[in-house]
Amino acid sequence: MPEVIVVGAGPVGTLLAAELTRFGVDVAVVERRPAAGGGSRAIGLHAPTLAALEAGGATERILTRAVRVRRGEARSDGRTLGVVDFGRLDVRHPYVATLPQVETEAALRGNGPEPERGVTVTRIAPDGARVRVETDQGERAAPIVVVAGGVGVRELVFRPGALRRTAYADRYLMTDAALPPREDDETAVVHLAPDGVLESFPLPDGRRRFVAWDAGGSLEPHALAARLRGAMRARGEAGAAEMVSGATGFGVRRVLAPAMRRDRLFVIGDAAHEISPIGGQGLNLGLLDAATLAPLLAAWTRLGSAPEPDLAEWERDRLRSARAAGRLAAVNMSLGRPVSRRTHAMRSRVLGSVLAATGSLVPHAYAMGLDAAGR
Repeated sequence: MPEVIVVGAGPVGTLLAAELTRFGVDVAVVERRPAAGGGSRAIGLHAPTLAALEAGGATERILTRAVRVRRGEARSDGRTLGVVDFGRLDVRHPYVATLPQVETEAALRGNGPEPERGVTVTRIAPDGARVRVETDQGERAAPIVVVAGGVGVRELVFRPGALRRTAYADRYLMTDAALPPREDDETAVVHLAPDGVLESFPLPDGRRRFVAWDAGGSLEPHALAARLRGAMRARGEAGAAEMVSGATGFGVRRVLAPAMRRDRLFVIGDAAHEISPIGGQGLNLGLLDAATLAPLLAAWTRLGSAPEPDLAEWERDRLRSARAAGRLAAVNMSLGRPVSRRTHAMRSRVLGSVLAATGSLVPHAYAMGLDAAGR
């Protein structure tokens, strides 16, 4: 019987398993997906996360491929409103590292165990000094179980109605496109427009990710791509629009669990706290959950008893950090919604003034500086 079972082999579960292995813990991972990666919206790793991943070697592996985004710009009507300069931050990694999730997962794995794939968990049941994990391929058990499988496994842990949920009407379109070289190759750009926001983030190999607020319509692939191209033309990326051949659409919601631990059972990542991807902090929240939990679980397995004060502090800090990130994501969404031209002009003036007056405060907030692990 392993000492810890991790449910989920996405980035969060992969990191936790790798860190536990590094600390000498016998860990097993079960995963429903037959293969890694696929369809994630998460691409950016912030300064506290990169610092937390250094000891296990993941930061070095990530940075061999990632784009280091040191600057963000807010633009409107063809002009720059203000700049978010991550290089001003007094941290070891004064940038956002962008990398597709499938590459991030590979970098996080290190010497961690290979997951047992194609396994669907059907029930999780605490049972005295162990936790039973029932699956479509038989039962497993371990003294400690950590659920890190995202939104799809949330109902295995929480009762219906136990979670606070906020549904938003906002919908977005997204694509990754290969572009010719441009002056802002390593700059994140937010285009504000009366009909909604367009965000643009650099990726390795000359690619950029584009995310646009969507007024809605047909969900047919050709219609999604056509609406995204139209939004890009209208919001400042006409040239890049011609390189878009496909797009996906997604909605957003906010979910916050009241707790992340019940004795020997833990819930981390999106299974515990789901926030809007606008702002790019959801993945980092989950990775910091895992990075800060791993040494506590290792101490538990080594000493034979739970470090209760440390675990209680961990849970308080992670829930507090999730609330802060959720509030910031909600602000980001509100800034990017369609408005009248008059309100748009006012919003642009105010945002430009805020970015000019706040110095390092805005980059500090957007680079996860409000997270407990980043203090």
